[in-house]
Amino acid sequence: MSALTVALDIMGGDNGPSVTVPASVQALSLLPRLNLILVGDLSRCDALLRQHGLLSHPRVRLLHASQVVGMGEKPIHALRHQKDSSMRLALELVKSGEAGACVSAGNTGALMAMAKCVLKSLPGVDRPALVKGLPALGGKRSYLLDLGANVSCDADALLQFAVMGAVLAERVEGIAHPKVALLNVGEEEIKGNDLVRHSAELLSQCPALNFIGFVEGNELFSGKADVIVCDGFVGNVALKTAEGVARMMADAVGMGGRKRTFIGRIASFLLKQRFSNLNPDQYNGASLLGLRGIVVKSHGSANERALCHAILLAAGEVKAQLPAQIADRLETVLSDRDQ
Repeated sequence: MSALTVALDIMGGDNGPSVTVPASVQALSLLPRLNLILVGDLSRCDALLRQHGLLSHPRVRLLHASQVVGMGEKPIHALRHQKDSSMRLALELVKSGEAGACVSAGNTGALMAMAKCVLKSLPGVDRPALVKGLPALGGKRSYLLDLGANVSCDADALLQFAVMGAVLAERVEGIAHPKVALLNVGEEEIKGNDLVRHSAELLSQCPALNFIGFVEGNELFSGKADVIVCDGFVGNVALKTAEGVARMMADAVGMGGRKRTFIGRIASFLLKQRFSNLNPDQYNGASLLGLRGIVVKSHGSANERALCHAILLAAGEVKAQLPAQIADRLETVLSDRDQ
């Protein structure tokens, strides 16, 4: 079986190489087929790369970048003036075919702007969308999109999001006929604004989708739907709320590193066994769907375990040949609509 190659921006994120380098080691140990191209300022990372045995690792290639996109950098400035940045070069590797995916924990706005410019959208995609898996009952996972790439959009865009999310759930999670729903303020057909109601009409008329109607915010983690669709404004608020609750629960059960009494440690141990699947590290990594290449955005404050998960997520999408699968499905959907 062929190798899976991922280009990693090792300078990105709040902690940069101190997290990305050891996370690379973890990912390599967990996935024997994985090859990594580590992109960054090698003069600044030499000692760390040497310490972790990556300077001569058989499945690691190093690529020097003279620039780093700052976390506070304006996207348009990064796009125009940071062409030798670790983020930009990692994306260029995907464009050239040397890597199957790019992973970065860096500036979200800059990554999206560069990705759209370098990789371009797939045919039939008006706007790429950010998607992330959320924990659901029964150990399942629900995909929520868009998460902020498109603060406002029309019904056609939401239809495209639904198709892309369904292909992701089907090809990466192995879910046959994934259930697709629209996030709304109620489940009744009369509920919601014009955008949501019009989108529901389009989704219900699409034979390629298993559309089940509306879900409310309190059903995000119920497992009722495999794919939940909304505009980027609503999705970003929902995601940030969910992350805040997940982090609070992680701290409550002792996964946040807080010191506890002996009784507290026993209680934390018991709660960890019950709620270990809610650790947000297991869900790190948001995919930018709809591009001619795979891009995964890691949380900027991700730790080693979380960053490792984002790398493995990208490798899984490479294995599934996700962009090609999405392009094929969208072509079918658009053809059916034109008939």
